[in-house]
Amino acid sequence: MASSALFAEIAALSGDPGRASMLHALMDGRALTATELAGVAGITPQTASGHLQRMTVVGLIKVHQQGRHRYYELATVSVARMLESIMQVAAELAPDRRRLSVGPRDLALRKARTCYDHFAGRLGVALADALRQRGYVELTSDAGILTEPGIAFLGEIGIDADALQVRPRKSARRVLCRPCLDWSERRLHLGGRVGAVLCAHSMQRGWTRRLEGTRAVLITAEGARIFAEKFGAVGVLE
Repeated sequence: MASSALFAEIAALSGDPGRASMLHALMDGRALTATELAGVAGITPQTASGHLQRMTVVGLIKVHQQGRHRYYELATVSVARMLESIMQVAAELAPDRRRLSVGPRDLALRKARTCYDHFAGRLGVALADALRQRGYVELTSDAGILTEPGIAFLGEIGIDADALQVRPRKSARRVLCRPCLDWSERRLHLGGRVGAVLCAHSMQRGWTRRLEGTRAVLITAEGARIFAEKFGAVGVLE
């Protein structure tokens, strides 16, 4: 169990508005530079560097050196889940007038977004519901499994399900299939390696694409057709 001191340190680091903005920007799973993160947070690059160093030391983020550039990303999937849970609590505690006041950006995030490396929003929930209804996955509030029909389905849409099931090396071990509570829909979407590979596959096939400067995801016409015909997730574009 983590010490109270470490718990308090993580809470304090996550709670600063500037650091919170940078962590939120990294929730789409991509690595960003200190300059990019400074712009997102509305602070100077020098201030951003100080924040990033503190978060790196404690283990909330990690840094990659590529030539002269340093790129930052969330350190683990657990950090992403923590941030998503905080957003869920914030949404539940927000005054009613704040909940009803949503702009185009908010609506786009609620419709389809990435939760670190898997789909969330109405798209994520719709895909999870469709996979459950067809018996491809089984989800409870705290666990999930990929069924034999689910393995066959992944193969049908071009995903190597056998490779997906290979147990990763110890340092990179990750749950194959897990539920993730969606902060905007208040229902489960699909995380774990299955959720991640579905998201990556959809991006590669052009079923979805990222929107610049946001976690919101665009569902293409081809994606809407595939999600309806192959997954049984009807109306994800509505």
